[in-house]
Order: sequence, then C-alpha cells, then structure tokens
Amino acid sequence: MSGEVFQQNLDDKKGSRPGGPFIIQMLFKEQVEMPKQEQILDTMKRHIGEVDCFCCDEKMTGVATLEHIAEFQDGKSPVQLFVMGCSSFEGKSFDAFLKSQMWDCQNDRDRIFEECQYQVMATDMLAGALAAQERADLDMDFTEALAELFPTCEAFYFQNSGKLFLAEDVRNNQISGYDRFIRFGVNVRFFNIEGTEDMLIDTVGMNTLYLPDLQYHFHDVDPNWIVNHAYNVASYILENNNPIQDGETVDGMVNGRMSSQIQWKCQYEEALIQPVREVIDIHMGNHASGGR
Repeated sequence: MSGEVFQQNLDDKKGSRPGGPFIIQMLFKEQVEMPKQEQILDTMKRHIGEVDCFCCDEKMTGVATLEHIAEFQDGKSPVQLFVMGCSSFEGKSFDAFLKSQMWDCQNDRDRIFEECQYQVMATDMLAGALAAQERADLDMDFTEALAELFPTCEAFYFQNSGKLFLAEDVRNNQISGYDRFIRFGVNVRFFNIEGTEDMLIDTVGMNTLYLPDLQYHFHDVDPNWIVNHAYNVASYILENNNPIQDGETVDGMVNGRMSSQIQWKCQYEEALIQPVREVIDIHMGNHASGGR
C-alpha cells in the first residue's frame, strides 16, 4: 500500500460524469497505424455484432453498432464507437494520486509510463442511453476487439476507473459476463486516513453505468477483506440493476467471508474522496469510523 500523503480535494472535477463516455487509452512503445477498414469491420462484427463504418482514415475511425440502439425522446440512434489515430503520450501527465491506485500493474507501472510514448484513444458515444448491463457488455466487447486490432499495444488505461493493465492481461482475460466490466471498468481504491487508525475504501467507475459507487470508512479490519466485499457488492449491483435502497442492509463479513449473520446498513451519501459522486456508504457496525 502506498505511503504517500494526499490532500482530500472535493473541488477536483476531473472525474467522469455519470453516464459519460467510456474512455480507453492504449499505450505503445512505437507509433502504430490505424488498421484497415475491412479488418476493423471484421473484428468488430465478431466481438460486437452487426456494425457499420461511417468514417475511416488515419485520424479517426467511427463505427455504428447496429445491434445497440440508444433511444431518446426525439428518436433512436445506433451507439457509436470511435478509435482515434496514434498520438504522443506523456506518462508524466499522471499524478501521484492516480498512480497510487493502479493496483493491477504496480510492478510495471513506472516502466510503462517511461517506455510508452504513443497512445491510441477509443471511446463510445450515446452509450449512456443504454441499460447498464447492455452498456457494460458493449464496452467490454469493444475492449476485446481493440486488444485484437492492436497487437503491439503494451498497456490499457481505463480513464473512468483509473485502472492500468498490461495488454496481455486484457487479451488473456478469462472472466465472463458482467464481471468483465467490474474487472476493468471499476476500481476499488484504498486510503489510510492520516493521523488515525481509520481506513477508507471506495469504488470508482460504477457511475459510468448510472449506478452508485461504494464507500467504506472503518478501522480494525483487514482492508483486503473489504476490497473483496466491495467487488462482490459492485458485481451484485450490476447483475441486479441496483436493488439496494437507502437504509437497507447487505451481508457483512466474518473472518473474510460474506455472511448473512452480520448486516451492514447502506446509506446514500456524497463521496468523501474525489471525484465528487454519489456513493452507497456501507456502515460496518462496530468497525465503522466517522459520524453518519
């Protein structure tokens, strides 16, 4: 766990807005060309379903997903996926706060940011109008297609969750279903509260699907247990389209395992640590810290 000291900053507006675009940065050691249109269409069709390419050059490729339709008050439109042309990348642009929560790539993080000088950015558009589960699947299908289209990619950075992965970990992923999104699109962060024995664990990335993030403010519990609890509850929320109401309870933990014998109360609050967003604060009974 990082020993660096960070200042709480709820004026920081850099976090993704609820339902906003899902943004992927693929990092490269060398410049890379945009794949040919035919290759893009073939790969997208295998991963996503029927698609139509409405623009394709070295600067940008745009694909309409004909099986994922966003509905609005004034009509319907296929969700669009964009891949930008190769551009320069500076690892120095990532501050210590962001890097401190990149748990999946700690041993390679500094090397990646030093060696990778190029990036290809990709994003969805209009996808916020989809149901949470449909969007989660689409964004992960898109990610898998990108991993195939860009074989020289060194690492994936998911802006919405702040997660960094080696590209081989994305290509070799064995997780299926909605938990793919939890794996790549949701980050569980850990903080020690300076000057106290208190700890804080929260999630980032659920609000991309218009679902609530989670927050735990506690003491005297192995934080690894709570990290696992957070991923399990996040998975439950996505799988069931967030059935948790304000004031209801979820199963707590006994010796590192979730148990119905202990119930932890849920309360909707503003996040204690940036980015500003709504969270379900999970009150851990005798282990809870702070006033509620």
